[in-house]
Amino acid sequence: MKHHPIPVILMTLFLAASAQAQTSAGNAAAGKYESSMCEGCHNAHGGFKTDFPEVYRAPKLNGQSAAYIAQCLDDYRSGARRNPTMKAVADILTSQQIANLSAYYAVSKNQSVK
Repeated sequence: MKHHPIPVILMTLFLAASAQAQTSAGNAAAGKYESSMCEGCHNAHGGFKTDFPEVYRAPKLNGQSAAYIAQCLDDYRSGARRNPTMKAVADILTSQQIANLSAYYAVSKNQSVK
């Protein structure tokens, strides 16, 4: 019996893509647990206004789209968006944590996440 490498290669690529899809999908329940670091400034009561290092109002995150939140965090990481506090937070988050937080805040508007 002759083995063909093409099906093996295709199966390997499929499994790698499947694993990537699983890790990039956000888990809202995990995001709820991980959101404690966000709540001090981005709470459900309208956000927080700070005077240092500049006047800045932290927006509410509940109900924002997951893609928007993930993009913002990526932009803070890269420096495309500038805020020293958010840069520090974004730099310590893994890609999975960003996906989880994004999923949580996208569904957290008037909903209970379990």
